[in-house]
Amino acid sequence: MAESVPVRIKRLPHGHGLDLPGYATQGAAGMDVLSAENVILRPGARQAVGTGLAVAIPPGYEIQVRPRSGLALKHGISVPNTPGTIDSDYRGELKVILINHSDDNFAVQRGDRIAQLVVSPVTLARWHEVEELDSTQRGEGGFGSTGGHAKL
Repeated sequence: MAESVPVRIKRLPHGHGLDLPGYATQGAAGMDVLSAENVILRPGARQAVGTGLAVAIPPGYEIQVRPRSGLALKHGISVPNTPGTIDSDYRGELKVILINHSDDNFAVQRGDRIAQLVVSPVTLARWHEVEELDSTQRGEGGFGSTGGHAKL
């Protein structure tokens, strides 16, 4: 069984009556989060959609905001900064940036599941500046240097 991390959550006035984020199945990694507002997303448009919730994430953790696969596949609705990060010191309303990649308007209704939230540990980096880096077989080969789709 996965570790459980306590996260304090506050309902904002426009979040009353909505379910708290929850896991749809026993094996789910992400919790479904609901929209607290009605929004029409036009083709190509982006909008921060309120959830009516604010959270206090424990130090050493973040919440990642990820798209719902069904919305992405069936309707072209995604989260453009995937995964979005909610830092442990943020106390404002949790909002989900949605983008409409389809050619049709998409209606988000209050109470619709709009994204998934994943609580994740954070590892902080400590930079160590050097004059040279160790060599690897790949070296400085960048985008597409390992073959890409042509080898499939």
